[in-house]
Amino acid sequence: MRPGAAALASVSLLVLAGGPAAGQDGSGRSPLPGRTADTGGGSQLIVARAARTSSTTGTVTWWDRHRGRWTKAGSAPARFGAGGLVEGGARVQGTATTPAGLYDLPHAFGIRPAPGGTDMPYRRVRETSWWCQDNDSRSYNRWTDPRPADCRATEAEHLVSYGTQYAYALVVGFNYERPVRGRGAGIFLHVDGDGATAGCVSVPRDAMRRILDWAEPGRHPHIAIGTDEGGPTSLTGH
Repeated sequence: MRPGAAALASVSLLVLAGGPAAGQDGSGRSPLPGRTADTGGGSQLIVARAARTSSTTGTVTWWDRHRGRWTKAGSAPARFGAGGLVEGGARVQGTATTPAGLYDLPHAFGIRPAPGGTDMPYRRVRETSWWCQDNDSRSYNRWTDPRPADCRATEAEHLVSYGTQYAYALVVGFNYERPVRGRGAGIFLHVDGDGATAGCVSVPRDAMRRILDWAEPGRHPHIAIGTDEGGPTSLTGH
């Protein structure tokens, strides 16, 4: 994770002071990435946006920055945690809340082969692939293959068991670089299931494929997750 990104995950994404920037969206305002205090330092950004902290649905948009302008590359309906959204630094594991904040995207994975244009590091899920969520394990909040003895199966996700959701996924760098026990593990951007998630962000399968085709690791893509309402989860200030 880029230095400072972890800290930003625990604060709101504030609007920059000043007037509209280049690349306005037709409303007299600059596009959303241009109105945030930090976009991760790269030239690609995914924005997962909900109306309020109690929302379980919203939108995901993805953006490119060229010559100082942010332009929208795509958009899709999104689902969030069944418990809504919460500021990332205050999240508690097991609450089915989606952590608001700015995060890097360490790697992609999937049960299906990577879409043809995927440049992100991509791990294929095997029968022996797990994501450890055991607070007592040395592998907490990590992909493991196979599952280590100190990570209980009841406290881990057997990735191959989620054939729909994990057909394609991106790891969200929440609580990832230096994991805090009890804050949460296994937060991904993945394919929609039947309804709200357990804390991840999900989009339709075709949108997930398009995002994987679009993301370029050399452009340091990040994801900003937040709400339209004020407070510590706000994407546009409070």
